[in-house]
Amino acid sequence: MVDDPFQYGLLCALAIALLVAAFTDIRSRRIANWLNGAIALGAPIYWYASDMALWPDVAWQIGLALATFAVLAGLFALRAMGGGDVKLLTALALWIEPLTFLNLLIMMALLGGVLTIAFGLWHVTRRQKDKLTIPYGVAISLAGLWIIYGIIHPALPATQLAG
Repeated sequence: MVDDPFQYGLLCALAIALLVAAFTDIRSRRIANWLNGAIALGAPIYWYASDMALWPDVAWQIGLALATFAVLAGLFALRAMGGGDVKLLTALALWIEPLTFLNLLIMMALLGGVLTIAFGLWHVTRRQKDKLTIPYGVAISLAGLWIIYGIIHPALPATQLAG
C-alpha cells in the first residue's frame, strides 16, 4: 500500500495520463509523443520517491523498458502494433516492476481481445467498408489503471484472510 502522499500523487498523475492516452486513442487513433515522453520522464521521479536503489532496482526497470521496446518495435515493423502503443508500453515498463508488468501484459491482452470483438461487431453492424482499426491504447491504459489500483490498494495478505 502506498502511504507516501508524493508517491500517491505520482501514481494519480500516471493514471490521468493513461486516461488521456485512452481518450485520444479512441478519438484520433494516435497517442501523442509528448504524453508518452511525460510518462517516461515521470518514472525517475517515482523511482526516487519509492527509494529504489540504482542497482538492481532501477537497472531492472531500464532493462525491462529496453526489452519491451525491442520486442514491440519488431511488432511495429510487422505492422502488428502502432507506434504510440509501443512507446506507451515502453514508458509504462519504466514504472512497473517486471513481474507486475507481466500481469499488465496478460490483462492488456484480455482487454484487447474484448476491445477487438466489440469494435469488430460495431464495424459490422454499421456496414463499414474501410479497414478496421482498434484503439489498443485503451486496453493498455485500462490494464495500467488496474495495476495502479493494485499498487495503491494491494490485496490482503493470506494471513489476514485466514484469521
